[in-house]
Amino acid sequence: MTEYPVSNEPSSVADEPQPYRSPFLALPGAVEGVGIDAGVAWHYGQVTADQRELAAGRSIVDASHLGVIRLTGADRLTWLDSLTSQRLTTLEPGQSAETLLLDIQGHIEHGAAVLDDGTATWLITERESAPVFAAWLNRMRFLLDVQVAEVTDQFAVVATLGQLDLGAAAPNGTPLVWNDPWATPPAHGWSYSQFPVIPADGAVDAHPGADFPVKLHVLERASLQELVDRALAGELPVAGMHAFEALRIAALRPRLGAEVDSRAIPHEFDWLRSAVHLEKGCYRGQETVAKVHFLGRPPRRIVLLDLDGSLGELPVAGSTLSVEGDAKAQTVGRISSVAIHHEDGPIALALVKRSLAEDASLVVELADGQQVSASATTIVSPTAGRAADVPRLPRLERRGQ
Repeated sequence: MTEYPVSNEPSSVADEPQPYRSPFLALPGAVEGVGIDAGVAWHYGQVTADQRELAAGRSIVDASHLGVIRLTGADRLTWLDSLTSQRLTTLEPGQSAETLLLDIQGHIEHGAAVLDDGTATWLITERESAPVFAAWLNRMRFLLDVQVAEVTDQFAVVATLGQLDLGAAAPNGTPLVWNDPWATPPAHGWSYSQFPVIPADGAVDAHPGADFPVKLHVLERASLQELVDRALAGELPVAGMHAFEALRIAALRPRLGAEVDSRAIPHEFDWLRSAVHLEKGCYRGQETVAKVHFLGRPPRRIVLLDLDGSLGELPVAGSTLSVEGDAKAQTVGRISSVAIHHEDGPIALALVKRSLAEDASLVVELADGQQVSASATTIVSPTAGRAADVPRLPRLERRGQ
């Protein structure tokens, strides 16, 4: 496992905001993450063992680098419903949902875990996205009874899997614990994978997401130190973001800060499974969602990669894919997330061209020019879309007949 260096260079500008650093980085063996996971521990030295503990539901993950937005006011749910991809008007206190904010062409701009407590609606998103998302929402309030506040400096997120009772803040009486719908998707979604959204009676959903029952606990940020003290005392096992990411990749679960680029649409990531309501009313980008789903096909598709780890070096996010044996080494996709799974070894998520053959043998270009072999498992099928059975009309070559 590559250890990422932690910069100790002082800021050259006195008033420059300091990068976030979690108190969990004080734990023995903590190695800080980089990129979207900077500021929290990537691992604590025991990479494989910590991942097994997390998969078994016995440890926590410091996700305090995520952003938190709070919406209040009587119109908050109907207003948010009108702007984003999920139906939120029926969200009851304590219920969880996931939603996406799209642009007019249907490209993903923001995404959030959504939780309502009866008085406020809480959005959890990537830390860098939170201020921009909150500012956009604030501009869309008009005369409605909605107040928007980014509260990342007051509230922090800790992740668990399974039934670990960690507790959560409850400023309005309802504990702020978000249950990821990816594990048990709502009936109004749609999956392009080989696994059913809703399994048949008596059958078990074989989708790997069923093994990734994530809970995000929103805590008062001041209480993080108490968890650190419990971890130091041996009372609370902890795992780093690498363990979480490896399990997320194996669960085929997309992440906003990792998988999404400026051209991304929900269909490419199988995000209709958990974050899009196909029967709700108008919202920005809905036309693209409907057209691609019912009449078209997504231009790209996400795949799971099994990587050859014999070189002892792994690709990084952004590494390009080409078909093995292609003399021109034409790029057919790019890796978006990569980690070492405690059972499956090196794995990754990648976004590839829809036209790429499902059985194609792939290679990944490393920074030093070496190549790593990769085999792809289909998540979104090349035949995804065209859900409407619309008959093709013959051309009217002779007018009047």
